[in-house]
This record gives sequence, structure tokens and C-alpha cells, in this order.
Amino acid sequence: SSPLEIYNVSNNVNYVEEYKADNPININTASIKELDTLPGIGPAIARRIVEHRSSQPFTKIEDIMLVKGIGEKKFAKLKELITVE
Repeated sequence: SSPLEIYNVSNNVNYVEEYKADNPININTASIKELDTLPGIGPAIARRIVEHRSSQPFTKIEDIMLVKGIGEKKFAKLKELITVE
């Protein structure tokens, strides 16, 4: 691939991250498919998020760290991309 193609791909990634930051995903209402688009969240963790909120809705974004598989490092990548409102 040419350097130009690589440049275009990295630009798209930055655009997607900016878009997500402007349109955060509500972790109390998002589908598994939507949650799966978040960095570091695959289908298994997405299912755990949905299971957790069905018994205990998230009151603040930090509560996502109560879900098995999401620690401080993963939360740091998510905090700009999620909301509870």
C-alpha cells in the first residue's frame, strides 16, 4: 500500500474517535452491537454490561468498572466515549 493510503486510514480513525466523543454511547441503553463498537469492548464484555445494568443501572460512567473485564486502563479509553444520561 502507498503512504497516501495509510495516511487516509489514520485520518478516518481520528475522525471516528472525534465523532464518538461528540456522540457518547449511553451505557444504560446501548445495544450489545453498539457497546461492541467501543475500544476494548467485545461481545462478551458488552453482554456483561447489559446484564449488569438490568439489575443495577449505571449512575455514573465510573460504574462501568464494576463489570468484570473493565479496569482503570480500559476505562481511560472509554470515558470520553460513554455517558449515563
